[in-house]
Amino acid sequence: MATPRTTTALVIPELNGQFELQEVQLNDIQPEEVLVEIEASGICHTDLSCAIGLLPCRPGAVLGHEGAGKVLSVGTSVTHLSPGDSVLLSFSHCESCAPCLSGHPSYCHSFNVRNFSGCRPLPVLPDGSVDSSSLSPDGVDPTADPSFATFVTKDPGGGKPIFSQFFGQSSFARHTLVHKSTCVKVPPDTNLALFAPMGCGMQTGAGAVLNSLGVKPGSSIAVFGVGSVGMAAVMAAAYIAKAKTIIAVDLQESRLELAKKLGATHGVLAGTVAADLKGEVRRICPPVGVDYAVDCTGSVAAIRTMIEVLGTRGRAATVGAPGFGKEVKVDVMEHLTYGKEYVGSCEGDSLPREFIPFLIEQHAKGNFPMDQLVTFYDVKDYKQALEDSHKGKAIKAVLKWS
Repeated sequence: MATPRTTTALVIPELNGQFELQEVQLNDIQPEEVLVEIEASGICHTDLSCAIGLLPCRPGAVLGHEGAGKVLSVGTSVTHLSPGDSVLLSFSHCESCAPCLSGHPSYCHSFNVRNFSGCRPLPVLPDGSVDSSSLSPDGVDPTADPSFATFVTKDPGGGKPIFSQFFGQSSFARHTLVHKSTCVKVPPDTNLALFAPMGCGMQTGAGAVLNSLGVKPGSSIAVFGVGSVGMAAVMAAAYIAKAKTIIAVDLQESRLELAKKLGATHGVLAGTVAADLKGEVRRICPPVGVDYAVDCTGSVAAIRTMIEVLGTRGRAATVGAPGFGKEVKVDVMEHLTYGKEYVGSCEGDSLPREFIPFLIEQHAKGNFPMDQLVTFYDVKDYKQALEDSHKGKAIKAVLKWS
């Protein structure tokens, strides 16, 4: 099938958080790309952070990185997919560096370049940084070159490049050209709208618990921030890892109540015990704190508190993105004498082609009831979906394009 020349996309004209539906033009498909007709797109906090410039973005961007849809056509180098296949979309990775080859593609050496540059994959050096010597000899910025974009504007005199292929997909569009590494093939009867958030939020929260932290049965864990990622962490800890004590920490009572329905044994309203959150956690998990903790907020203050509430040989992970350049102070002697560990967890250290089908299987068994988190919106109601997401009314908003 020929690539549609135009499609509808949800565009962020300025970095002020305000989106609008626009007609855009698709570029020609490249050998490592897949043309996907999007059926649903999850709204993730990372999209909203980029839309206000907290994370790398440019005006006019097409964001979206929790897409799901049907394959319309494939590039000449794509061998694992065919037109008509159902796919869930995740992050872009090179498939050839040491982390990718060892089953840890979320730590791909070129992860930041591939997922945040807003263009097709740029040539990189072995350490993942952009190889400027391989770019245009006349010094043209590749992000200003239409051939590096998957979307261009519909200008009469020739389209201008749009910030696109965000996380290898830019799935806030009816049709999109995605990098082949983002695609997870699923059975044709898969509920694509329900499982669209698997590509980022769900696998990130669950993966932090199961992959990065390795939570053990009978252990204790504190989850800071129970939005969609935190809820995924709670469900994975309760029903898959079989943790005994699961403490949900949040600023919204309604979220804590839902977290308890989904497996949390305790809910702590952070604003009411902020002065002694460490003491509250130790009261619940005496004598010195929890075995594991995960921060899903990206708040530097929350991350520091998370580390403080760890017990002896406790292990903590950050999955919330605070933006580049943020730092957290650590009491080194306490960290040393308690044997604490603090790690980063990108995309839940997941191998999407294996972990996403695993989570879908767990959902079928009743161990990952993510359907209780999802609220569906027709794409024309995107403003309501964004407002509900900002206010916390929708834990995980999903836009339906068809």
